[in-house]
Amino acid sequence: MSGETDWAGQTLGVILAGGLARRMGGGDKPLRPLGQGTMLDQVVARLRPQVAELVLNANGDPQRFASSKLPVVADRMADHPGPLAGVAAALHWAAENRPALRWVATVPGDTPFLPMDFVARLHAARLRAGTVLACAATAGRTHPPAALWPVALRDDLEFALRAGERKIDRWTARHGCASASWDDGGADPFFNANTPEELHEAEQRLLANTERR
Repeated sequence: MSGETDWAGQTLGVILAGGLARRMGGGDKPLRPLGQGTMLDQVVARLRPQVAELVLNANGDPQRFASSKLPVVADRMADHPGPLAGVAAALHWAAENRPALRWVATVPGDTPFLPMDFVARLHAARLRAGTVLACAATAGRTHPPAALWPVALRDDLEFALRAGERKIDRWTARHGCASASWDDGGADPFFNANTPEELHEAEQRLLANTERR
């Protein structure tokens, strides 16, 4: 529509896949089979239409994600310091490689039911609240890794990480973080599969969604 801001065209999508997946038995959680492909395939299909470009944050050999055809951005810090390190790596990658993109939208790699209006509603929430950050929420519970970040805060975040900060919501609270809520009474769109049992639950939910179409 004329006059509307193209937020998707200003936003880099980042799938956070740097976790150690201990509760899943190790390995790369996003590469676990789900539906007709992998959990990562489900996340990519939902996030790709909402952003200008999509990359993957992961550590180790990037070739294991070659089938995704996504650029793989590793953490800038060693020892797996957590999702904040993945966010910082993504912000710096955007500044260095895609300077026209002012925003980064991150999602965990184990959220196969991501809303199709995820990025748009995060931008709307931050604009309403007058903040520079926004994160998703359902049923009064926030999902800090499912969030929108300005590239301009990359150095501040890097400094905080190197000073020992590891909690996303503690750092975002310093700058002001709006909440975009999906409280429609249905199944949680930010359901994440952390265990084999939850992966089975995701498979059943995906099957049910397919049968309703």
